[in-house]
Amino acid sequence: MFALVDCNNFYASCERVFNPSLRLRPVVVLSNNDGCIIARSEEAKALGIQMGMPEFKCRPLLKQHDVAVFSSNFALYGDLSTRVMMTLAALAPEIEVYSIDEAFLDMTGFARFDLQEYGWHIRRTVRLNTGIPVCIGMAPTKTLAKIANRLAKKNPHYQGVCILRSHAEIQAALERTRIEDIWGIGRQLSKLLLEKQIESAADLAAAPAAWVRKHLHIVGARIQAELQGKSCLPIELVRPAKQSIGTSRSFGRSVTSLEELQQAVATFAAKCAVKLRHGNSLASLLTVFIATSPFDDLCERYWGTRTASLPCPTSDSVAILKAAQTMLDSIFRAGKSYKKAGVLVSGIVPQATCRKTLSLFAAEVPAPNERDTKIMQVMDAINHRYGNGAVRLAAENSESWKPHQKRLSARYTTRWDDIIEVKV
Repeated sequence: MFALVDCNNFYASCERVFNPSLRLRPVVVLSNNDGCIIARSEEAKALGIQMGMPEFKCRPLLKQHDVAVFSSNFALYGDLSTRVMMTLAALAPEIEVYSIDEAFLDMTGFARFDLQEYGWHIRRTVRLNTGIPVCIGMAPTKTLAKIANRLAKKNPHYQGVCILRSHAEIQAALERTRIEDIWGIGRQLSKLLLEKQIESAADLAAAPAAWVRKHLHIVGARIQAELQGKSCLPIELVRPAKQSIGTSRSFGRSVTSLEELQQAVATFAAKCAVKLRHGNSLASLLTVFIATSPFDDLCERYWGTRTASLPCPTSDSVAILKAAQTMLDSIFRAGKSYKKAGVLVSGIVPQATCRKTLSLFAAEVPAPNERDTKIMQVMDAINHRYGNGAVRLAAENSESWKPHQKRLSARYTTRWDDIIEVKV
């Protein structure tokens, strides 16, 4: 048996943990630059507020119903997510952290327990330790556990815990699950399946295996087997190595000067380098892009991007920053108003397995040396102790183009100045 534990309306729930006045009030959380709605409480959903809706379009509705609106507080959300996962890790022998608000638990060996009661125990413990409400789905496969979790959220009858064990329970759940709601079935696959009159999870489970393998390939075959109760996806205790690492931002205002874009790209490049070092990895490919607003007139829109190989695999902030600045110069177009930029590193290899390769043009492209590596280690150690940005490269600067966050809540758990004061 697998259990999928999913936090309810996670970002909105995080905002409520330290603000009890929000418990029964509609809450929404906005994306970067306070643009679109990316999280809603149940009360906000009941008002008809849609996911992804621009905030300005529903502003009258938000004001009419006194909806609490917050900017994304990712420092708070990330810390509370860690606390939820640590609590779950103490309640099951193995855990796979699937996303910031979801985790699979291995329930093997729990047959002697009343799984329903244990599920409620998990819910109570997480709520007590973190203040975050969760729902739990249990089933013989991870795909069925996803379906069970969806039922636990949608149907109050389950009281937050849905367990699919018998063939009859599984079949009934499959018949109630639309094809587009199956884990792993995206928009394109759902269109294909609907054209073939495969409209529910039960239809896909009963479809001819040869047809599924021919049209949906190995991914579809695994999904079908999982729906039939055959486990194909084990718990992943170690996350697979990342194939790429990216950092991008939408700007709080239009950026027109090359200098400001250079500051943004330098900041993104340095963040990518830090992530590489934290993963003990090196990158051999670098991509830089800049873009105007997609809402500009067609003649004014511009998307500039360039990808290039680095002279040798590296995680050195200075080396990646210099390469990024050179690439930015080649794609910058004067007179444009830019709204977004980003840096992506790929061709990632483990640092321990990467052999140093000498360049034929060593005079032009000096190889990284031990001194550079030690400088990066010292920078990381200082920032770890005193906070991100305590030491940074001079080219970095986020003040002039940083995103709008006018409705940011306090960082209650990650900043000393924001710790709640209890007054008697």
